[in-house]
Amino acid sequence: MRSKHEDALPLIVTHGWPGSIIEQLKIIEPLTDPTPHGGSASDAFHLVIPSMPGYGFSGKPGTTGWSPERIARAWSVLMKRLGYERFVAQGGDWGALIVDLMGVDAPPELLGIHTNMAGAIPPDIDAAALAGVPPPPDLSAEESQAFDQVAFFYKHGLGYAQEMGNRPQTLYGIADSPVGLAAWILDHDIWSYELIARVFDGQSEGLTRDDILDNITLYWLTNTGVSSARLYWENKLAFFAPKGVTIPTVVSVFPDDICPALRSWAEKAYPKLIYYHRHPKGAHFAAWERPEAIVDDLRVGFRSLH
Repeated sequence: MRSKHEDALPLIVTHGWPGSIIEQLKIIEPLTDPTPHGGSASDAFHLVIPSMPGYGFSGKPGTTGWSPERIARAWSVLMKRLGYERFVAQGGDWGALIVDLMGVDAPPELLGIHTNMAGAIPPDIDAAALAGVPPPPDLSAEESQAFDQVAFFYKHGLGYAQEMGNRPQTLYGIADSPVGLAAWILDHDIWSYELIARVFDGQSEGLTRDDILDNITLYWLTNTGVSSARLYWENKLAFFAPKGVTIPTVVSVFPDDICPALRSWAEKAYPKLIYYHRHPKGAHFAAWERPEAIVDDLRVGFRSLH
């Protein structure tokens, strides 16, 4: 969606799994038309929000090879074909891995990236968490808390990723049953699951029941429960480890995410870190749950790149 402000900064936004373009609907108006939403004309963005291959309205790849690296390269080609000679990129979950890889490739048109799932956990800490062994000695209290959180996810929440990474085609049951698909989607991580449970209990959160059902319905109507799983089979990279990004980076952190990145970790992983913001509330699907936080961080973080 193009902003009415012609000098707006082009921005490509990438969702994750089990998310979709539904995740980003709430950020469209505040970013493309900022003046009625607490911003100024200089905060405007032209938005491109694609579905990843195998997801939503995008085609289902007929051959192997659509890895995160290939999607990252494709997004740069897409933006150039749309006529954008300079742009920035944002992502969470798979989108975070993809924008990291765009930042590693560092095409000259890409001015900077924003991630709300920073690939910043030091490799020794990440390896210990994944192996289920004690963390390296001498961690600070903050580092210990972050270690415990990602270790919990690796032990109790990584099963879906392992199944999709090993046998994505075996999940055909979720193409037969909308209830099975909903159960598979909702049980992503305990913090998001608990947030969704509070929503269905009638509590006021950033999400609504319709938000949750709209996302599941998009998967169901497009029959992408299985095709979306193939990305896990294609991926050979660690989710949370640094990738070697060399361009300006904005990092948003939410306390109930599966891997909250500390500032000290982010500064090492992203040597050109230009903005870091740890929010007091929020979980893994930030643009969906806390759109105002993502909008603010995009405005402030990328202001120097306009």
